[in-house]
Amino acid sequence: MTDIEILKQPFTLPCGVTVPNRIVKSAMSENNADADGKPSERIIRLYERWGSGGTGILISGNVMLDKKALGEKHNVVVEDEKYLGELTKWADKAQKQGSQLWMQINHPGRQTPKNLNKETVSPSAVQLSMKAVFGKPRPLTETEIWDIIERFGNTAVVAKKAGWAGVQIHGAHGYLVSQFLSSLTNVRADQWGGKLEKRAKFVIEVYRNIRKKVGASFPVGIKINSADFQRGAFTEEESLQVIEWLSEEGIDMIEISGGTYEKSAMMGTAQKESTQQREAYFADFIVKARKRTQTPLLLTGGFRTRSVMAEAIKNNELDFVGLARPFAVNPQLANDFFEDKMDKITMKPIKMGIKFIDSKGFLDIFWYTEQMRLMGKGKEPNPNLGAWKVLFSYIRNA
Repeated sequence: MTDIEILKQPFTLPCGVTVPNRIVKSAMSENNADADGKPSERIIRLYERWGSGGTGILISGNVMLDKKALGEKHNVVVEDEKYLGELTKWADKAQKQGSQLWMQINHPGRQTPKNLNKETVSPSAVQLSMKAVFGKPRPLTETEIWDIIERFGNTAVVAKKAGWAGVQIHGAHGYLVSQFLSSLTNVRADQWGGKLEKRAKFVIEVYRNIRKKVGASFPVGIKINSADFQRGAFTEEESLQVIEWLSEEGIDMIEISGGTYEKSAMMGTAQKESTQQREAYFADFIVKARKRTQTPLLLTGGFRTRSVMAEAIKNNELDFVGLARPFAVNPQLANDFFEDKMDKITMKPIKMGIKFIDSKGFLDIFWYTEQMRLMGKGKEPNPNLGAWKVLFSYIRNA
């Protein structure tokens, strides 16, 4: 088979749903909702644009399950059916040309800027090192933990009712699920903390609750860290074990990523030299994961060459290729691959010339968010957008 034929192959998930091809637009935070977390026309327009590009799955930016727990000021919030009409329109517009829209469901835990919420919660009272930005959390109570588990399921039910094709639990990048898994941020001494089995109880219960509510034939996936890349935090071996447990539970797709706000490996900062030819940031880990599970695997981060993507699928290292930032500058990316209009993605480095800022990778997030805003306004992406202009725009709108 040619590279194009491999990437265009459909794939049937364990729940029985068939995805039209192997390209996934992985989650990027749009941070562009209307007041009170209402899905905006801008976001709907953005996904309609992406939906015309031939991608198999479009995963939304993190949708918050509680308006009292925001990760960003303009997150979409789905607590109930209040915005069912907007969510239905979002799904209809995004999926009208064959792409499948999945909702990424999230709770930020301690990763919420100061003063954004009335209080910050986490498994334990462990504060982020960036204390000027993030406040000290208080530990969640037993009742609150079960309430959040219920909220994950309730949000998933609304997504299904609105016509979305699937949901993804955000269990990576240092958000609440990730905080429970890490022994650095979870120092509880009850049934939710301690040895890995107890730290993993939260994510297992979240999955079970969602599955119970949406049924066996609705796709449910998770995004999980390969590791947190911090001393004393969630390790590779622990991740592999949690992947095994989730596979045994029957989850439909596992997306591999890595890192947290404190160690942003998902931006490529922890890429090993040995993986550079294979492009993906977590290429070594995905091989280990495949040996431990036959659950469909999605790998996101670093892929740029069509032949490399196809080779990874051909070698049975993974089942889906995740791309995120490239879609912010080329919404037709999948079709360009399939129609042989391009075989390699070229990405412009986003640099200000200030080492501390450039090394963190957060300016990249602002730059690509601005590209999504442009498409949400019905405009074209601007690859020549200046880094300083983006920074000033972010400060002005924060």
